[in-house]
Formats: sequence, structure tokens, C-alpha cells
Amino acid sequence: MEILARWKLRWETWDLRVVILISLSLQILLIFLAPLRKRVSKAWITMPIWCAYLLADATATFAVGLISSSQGHTSGPFTDPTLLAFWAPFLLVHLGGPDTITAFALADNELWLRHFLGLGFHCWAVGYAFFQSFPNHKLWIPTLFIFLAGVIKYIERTRALYLASSRIIKDSFLTYPDPGPNYAKFMDEYTSKKQAKLPTEIEIIPEPSSRSNNTGNNEAKGDDLSCLKVVQTAHKYYTTFKGLVADLIFSISQRNQSRDYFLKQTARDAFHIIEVELNFFYEIHYTKARVMQGRFLGYHLGYPLRIISFSLTCAALVLFCLIEKKKFHKFDIAVSYTLLYGAIALDLIAFLMILYSDWTAVALTNSEHPNWFIKIMQCLLNVNRVRWPKNPGQNPKWFSFRKIMHIVRLRWSESLSQYNLINHCLHPRKEWWEKTIAFFSLTNMLDGMEYVNPVDFNTGLRDFIFDELKMKSKQADDLETAKEIFSARGDWILRYESRANLLCWINDVEFDESLILWHIATELCYYDTEDVQDKNDNRVFSKHLSDYLLYLLIVQSTMLSNIAGIGQIRFRDTCAEAKKFFRERNVLAEEKKIVTFCKYFCCCFNKWCFKGKREQERERDELLKEKACTSILEVNTEVEPIAVKGDRSKSVLFDACRLAKELKELERHEMWKIISKVWVELMSYAACHCRAHTHVAQLSKGGQLLTLIWLLMVQLGLGDQFRIREGNARAKLIVSK
Repeated sequence: MEILARWKLRWETWDLRVVILISLSLQILLIFLAPLRKRVSKAWITMPIWCAYLLADATATFAVGLISSSQGHTSGPFTDPTLLAFWAPFLLVHLGGPDTITAFALADNELWLRHFLGLGFHCWAVGYAFFQSFPNHKLWIPTLFIFLAGVIKYIERTRALYLASSRIIKDSFLTYPDPGPNYAKFMDEYTSKKQAKLPTEIEIIPEPSSRSNNTGNNEAKGDDLSCLKVVQTAHKYYTTFKGLVADLIFSISQRNQSRDYFLKQTARDAFHIIEVELNFFYEIHYTKARVMQGRFLGYHLGYPLRIISFSLTCAALVLFCLIEKKKFHKFDIAVSYTLLYGAIALDLIAFLMILYSDWTAVALTNSEHPNWFIKIMQCLLNVNRVRWPKNPGQNPKWFSFRKIMHIVRLRWSESLSQYNLINHCLHPRKEWWEKTIAFFSLTNMLDGMEYVNPVDFNTGLRDFIFDELKMKSKQADDLETAKEIFSARGDWILRYESRANLLCWINDVEFDESLILWHIATELCYYDTEDVQDKNDNRVFSKHLSDYLLYLLIVQSTMLSNIAGIGQIRFRDTCAEAKKFFRERNVLAEEKKIVTFCKYFCCCFNKWCFKGKREQERERDELLKEKACTSILEVNTEVEPIAVKGDRSKSVLFDACRLAKELKELERHEMWKIISKVWVELMSYAACHCRAHTHVAQLSKGGQLLTLIWLLMVQLGLGDQFRIREGNARAKLIVSK
């Protein structure tokens, strides 16, 4: 009992101090790690951020409760109610959170009202602790300063969540109601002239052609843009198309202006512009950018309030230094200084991040005739600096300063997650383990750990995709053609390439079925014995896009939920038939060993230790896949599988085999050209039919290539977001002579 009493006394003495320091540590962790989630899609970065985000509010709330309960009955060897009241407002500062993260997921923005109520509750709790110690409170002025700074921070976060909520975002894009010309008055005038038997005609005055008014499309064709010009252009088109997240529609003039501009750009510049645009979308949904950069009641209040908050914290530090502190314990004084310096440091870091952000670069370069102050700021902030890795496609493999700088300069993860059906079927888990994880609904998560592997999004694939979309955009001079291309899922490119014999594998099946069919057929052609050593770029592109789209269909099913159909059922049935076939042909690998969470995370941090072993395993897997694909192709598929098996099973394994054999009849180079173009069109179809809300949700998880394709297609005029007519024509009465 004495030991328990002693430990209880220690906890009552140190609990508040430990919790407050943990709260400050979580703020430091979030301000540095939160920006990485738009650049890295790995679990080792998203899990700590998720834990820190949840713990930050819980820890601060717990500390406020401890301070409130400690007032009036202090215990322990050193506990001063004055210092407790002084520490309490710092928790409001912590609850305000860093600028780099206000919401972990889009759903957090919808909870803004809960944070608003929390603001009132926490202010009341902090005020209660302050007034309880007020008669003898020697630190009441610095406490009041920190309290005001904390309230400002908390209001900033609550307003950021409010502005990023779906309803407010949609409302913010609504324009003033436009009743149009006075139709009744026009018709009264028309009727009166007719009754007066005047020869009257109605002349329609159309809106001036948008192409003649495009002042921003005179850029040099094919020239690489500077990094600053990329940011400026991205902000311009972000301002134009930010209503995409609210499912708004746009005019023909906006489509033509954007399309004409992007058709003149290189793949490098086009993708860089899209990346920066998506970064703007990310920041208004997940950070305090909209509060800092936006207006309130017509005024820019973000920067003035931030300066006031910072000044109050600095003033509190000065006053605390001047106050007599002999009666305070040295450790408590150290905690107080840590909180003060920590708050100031966090403000300075946030201010530097704002100064070096794309928003500031755009603001400083908006004016064609900047004054001397703006010129000095442009020079100090080096707005013309390089903003992307110098060697695109060359991702440093080792953890070093070069690797850190490479990640810092990324705008998204620049990786494609790969999920392969044949590989999944060749490495099954033990049956009892499969049933166990299915019972706890962990199958999808563990599949992502065991079967998903990322590959770099290289410049070759980037250029290939852009060239394909650019070619289609050039064909889409009118909206009818654009909508036809927009709604195509492989059939348009087959007709364009005069391969009508393959249309049945697109038009006669649903999207999810065609995706799995072409995925397996691509795999069978890829591991054809004659193709194993083939270095054809289209072959590699087809493989990467095939595995990527299957990953989206199975692991990221929310992105394709509108068009996925019964993709999950079809995939499971196909896997079941493939496993059964591989067992019969004795080409199945050893059953997958159980992968625990500890083993998974240890492997993530120590992969370099097993480099040689992984190379050997990779070679064995490649040989096994080659053998499996050869076995499938050897099956006689003269009779359609549905005629033998019926339609109960949704498996498409041997239908895909028939497709692969039909593709193999083409010349090898032509075959891979057709397959790669079909995959680009399938991906384009998936990108356009994924909701904008889902695209934005992926921005906080390292981003997806599908999201870049979606926005790029809009910029190239390939979408259904545009009006058929301008709608701004005006009628005029003319009396003929």
C-alpha cells in the first residue's frame, strides 16, 4: 500500500507537467510531419500523423481538465495555482493546432460545429482556472495575453474547418442570381411595334468568340516554363476551376482557353501545373490556408490576426521574464519557458512556411509594376527558386539529406501502387488464417500490406499518357466529340486504330469485367516466353497501368464505386478458379506465411538489410509467374467458357485467355501499342467517373495518378463540366427600313 501511495503521489505531482509537455511535442510533430502526407503514401508516415492528430486534442483537453480540478486543492511537493492558471491558456494555443493540418480527413471538416462548441467549453474551463487563482495571481497580464492568443488560434482552426465543409464550399462558389434580360418588357415592345405595323426583326447579338479574347495563350509552344510561371499559371486555373469540387459547370470560353493553353505545353509543364493546382485544393481542405489567404467581411484578416497573436505571445514572454519567480520551483519555471518559447517557435515556423508558400509567390508577382517593397520581398524569398527535384524520375534510395530534399520538393507521392491477380493467386494464405482475418474484416488491409507494391511514376509513362490525352483533345473540337471521348472506355481508341475485332471485349462487357479481362490478358502477354526479355516501353507502361487500375478496383474501391459494378465478386470468383487451376497444374507457390503487424513494420524500416534476399525472391516469383501464364495459355479455349460453365460463376480467367490469344495474333510492337492505349483510355474513363469529393480525399494520402488525370482531362476540355452554349447572347429589336 505504501508503494501505491508513493506512486500515486508521484503521478499527482508530475501528471500535469508531463501531459503539457506531451501536448507541445505533438504540436511540433504535426507541424513538420503533416505536410509530408501529400507527398508520401507510406503507412510509416500516415500512421504517426493520424495518432498525433487524434492525441493532440485529447491530450490538451485532458490537461485542461487536470488544471481545473487542481485549482483549490493543490497537492504534492511543488504545485502553484498561479503557474497552473498560467499554463492553461497554452492548451488553447495547442487546441488551435498548427497551420499545416486542421483536418486529417475530409470528414473532419464536417465536424466544425463540434469544434465550435469545444471552443466555448475550453474557453470556459481556462477562464474558470484563471478566475479561481485571480486574487493572488501575479501573472494575470501574461496569462490574459496567452489566453487571447489561444482564442485567436482556436477560432482560426474552427473557421478553417467551417470553410472547408462541403456545404460552405458549395455555397462559396454560387454567384449572384442572374434573371437575364427583361423578357416581358422585350415582348411588350415587340408586340407594340407589330401592332403599329412596323417591319420589326429580332437580331441575336452573340457573345464575342472566346478564342479571339484569349490573351493568355500566346506562350511559346514547346518551351519549358520556369517554376514561378508554373505556379502562377496553376493558381490562375485553380481560380477558374476550383468549383469542380462543388460539381459546378463551366462555360465554353473557359474550356477553350484552358484547352488551347495546355495543348501548347510539354508533358513536364502540364503535369507540374496540375500538381500545383491540386496542392491548392489540398491546402484549402486540410490546412489553414483559406483562413490566412481569404477575406472576412471584405478584409484580409488572416495576417493581422496572426501578427496580433504572435505579438501577444512575445509580450507574455517579456512580462514573465520581468516578474519575480523566487517562490516558483525551478522545474516549473523551465516548463513555463518551454511553453513560451515553443509557442513563439511554432508561430515563426508557420510564418516562414507561409512566406515560402505558393500563395505568397503568386501574391508577390501579381502586379506588373511592383513597388520597391515587393521587389525586396521577391528577392529575399527567392520566388524564382527551383521547386521540383532536379533529376525527375531518379528517386534516391537511401535515407540521406538528398532523399529528404527530394521528398520535400515533391507535390505528390509520384508512385503507382501495383496489385496483380496472378501474383495474388500464386501466393495464397493458409486457409485457417484466411478465414480468421476475414472474420475480423482485415482481408483488404492485409492484402494491401502483402500484395501491393509501389513503382515510380517515371517521365516516360508521364509523356506517353500526356501524348494520348493531347491527341484526343485535338480531336475534340466540339462538345459532342469531347463527350464521346469522355465516355469511351477503350472502344474509341480501338476504332481510331482500326481494331474493330477487339471491340467485343469492351462494348459487350461491363467496365469492371473489361478491366479484369484486360488485366489478365496483359499479364499473359507480358509473361509470354518470347516477350520476357522485351524492353518495349509500351509493354512496361501496359503492365504498370494494368496493375495500378486493378489496385484501384480492389484496394481503393471507393474511387471506382460509381463504375465498379460487381468487380469484387468477379475478382474473387476469378481468383478462386485461378487457384484451383494452379493447384491442378502444380504451379502454386508455398502458402503465404502469416504476416504480423510487427513483422510488417520492421520490414518497412529494415528492407535494406534483405536486399540480396529480395532480389532472389523476385527472380523466383518472375519465373513462377511465367510458368503460370504459360500454363493458362496452353489451355484450349476454342469453346466459350460460358457455354461450359454457365453464368453462375463470374470468373473471367479463360475469357481473358481468349482475349490474350487474339491479341497475340497482332504484330508484337502493334500489340503492345494497342494494349497500352486501351489502358490509358480505361484509366481516363475511371478518372472522369470518380467523384470530385473522392479525388480530393486522396490528396491527403499521397495523391493518386487518377486524380492528376482527372484534372488534366478537364484542362484539356475532355469532360462533361461544360455548357453546350455560351448562354450570354442578347436579343435586339431592329425596325427594317
